[in-house]
Amino acid sequence: MTNDKTKKDTKFPPAQAAKASTLVDYQPGSVVSREIIKKATGRVVLFAFDEEEGLSEHTSPFDALVQILEGEAEITIAGKPNRVGEGELILMPANQPHALRALKRFKMILTMIRS
Repeated sequence: MTNDKTKKDTKFPPAQAAKASTLVDYQPGSVVSREIIKKATGRVVLFAFDEEEGLSEHTSPFDALVQILEGEAEITIAGKPNRVGEGELILMPANQPHALRALKRFKMILTMIRS
């Protein structure tokens, strides 16, 4: 049995397999996000970036792990650009400026742990 809090914190059916890349769709000229899990201790968010779209430089007080599901991104961390492709991971350390840009349209999972 699932309690109401679990339903609120999880944004897709629990105890069922799901292909991550199908849970978020591309939109022309846009960045689309879908929060999958939100808890006090962290979040998991899926993103779909259309080609040449991105997120401008910003910082986060927590480490963030990015996993590329498909496509290719340039992820700049503390001024250093990194080409990250399908199946690859990159850790964006807490309090370091980072930015993302789609070299090709891409989908990613962002996992942020707050502790």
